[in-house]
Amino acid sequence: MASFEFHRPPMLARAEFDRGDEIRKSPERLVAGWADALVLRIDHQGRFAVTGDGAIAWEAAVGERPPSDAVFIGVDGVHRWAVRADEVAGDVADARTGSHRLSPDEAGMLATALGILNWHRAAQFSPVDGDRVTAVNGGWILRTGAGDEFPRTDPAVIMLVHDGADQILLGRQAVWPDKWFSTLAGFVEPGESLEQCVRREVAEEAGITVTDPRYLGSQPWPFPRSLMLGFEAVGDPTEPLEFRDGELADAQWFHRDEVLDALERGADWGADVPDLKLMLPAGISIARNLVEAWAHAPR
Repeated sequence: MASFEFHRPPMLARAEFDRGDEIRKSPERLVAGWADALVLRIDHQGRFAVTGDGAIAWEAAVGERPPSDAVFIGVDGVHRWAVRADEVAGDVADARTGSHRLSPDEAGMLATALGILNWHRAAQFSPVDGDRVTAVNGGWILRTGAGDEFPRTDPAVIMLVHDGADQILLGRQAVWPDKWFSTLAGFVEPGESLEQCVRREVAEEAGITVTDPRYLGSQPWPFPRSLMLGFEAVGDPTEPLEFRDGELADAQWFHRDEVLDALERGADWGADVPDLKLMLPAGISIARNLVEAWAHAPR
């Protein structure tokens, strides 16, 4: 099998900022750091204010202490927080379209903020006693009299299926335009290993059997709060494709030359490249990292 490796971590997995776990646990330290803190405001559509060069437009903290719904992200020079806002003024971006203009640490802080804020929105009441929760530990614990709830992250596998040589299998969901293709993916089920999930998801989505699943790397995916676990696996292009679960409208085997041509010509989803039949996900996605790593791997 012609294996490959990531040349660098996926875009949302490059951050090295201090997440400040010990600070979260100290109400006194959280309050003490608030006076100099910077705050990221995110609206209900995931948009945030940006500067002229596309960086996050952080705001100075207001008041004597963090609001009850604020989320402590970590430390980067000063304490960094995030809050959900009804409206964000000025120039705005969102994680899908604006992450490529952020530094690795800012992209990581944005992914963290979205993951926790999205969890808060979906977990306002305790699943044990139905009482409304109270956020503590800088928003990292939701508490009621029945106990504590901790942040929810949903594991999902995303796999580049290739033939061990010069072809990869890419799929297209029914809601995507005709030329948009990506790697296959799916959520891990209870009682299932990651490798079992790779094999099951490919069989359900494309109807073929894959072997040799191998882990390559991961990336947070805050839409709303997933962790994408990247794999490669080997399939047989002569095996008939069958879209068993209805998730895919189409899937095709593409030759390495077609993939390289799409990469070199900037054929990202939404780009205007009319004479190509293959459009690839943008750089924020681990799917793009998988495709690029495979396409540029030594033969």
